[in-house]
Amino acid sequence: MRKVRTVAIAVGAVIALTGCADLVTGGPLIRPGEPQGAIRIVNTTGGRLDAVLISACSASTYGLNRLPSGTAIPNGGSYDFAVSAGCWDIAGGTIGVGDARGRVQVPAGRVFTFRIY
Repeated sequence: MRKVRTVAIAVGAVIALTGCADLVTGGPLIRPGEPQGAIRIVNTTGGRLDAVLISACSASTYGLNRLPSGTAIPNGGSYDFAVSAGCWDIAGGTIGVGDARGRVQVPAGRVFTFRIY
């Protein structure tokens, strides 16, 4: 009986978290049917930028690193992320140096530049 109860609790937790996944991961960068813009991350840290977290403003966290695996933005470099127009929270960091955070409003059809110092 205890094993059945444990499995039931685990299944219930997975079902509950499935609906909240976007709140934890930051959600998709492009939402179907919405106009698009872009966020350009510019690295002016003096080192390489190892992580860029972007999430919808309604998410409860900054989400996951949006840079492709093995990718870093060199000092002076930039990286563009296509996103749905609207409100986005951004965090970016360099290991051992620090990070920058901000909330931006991305207009449809435009590129919003976010500099990380």
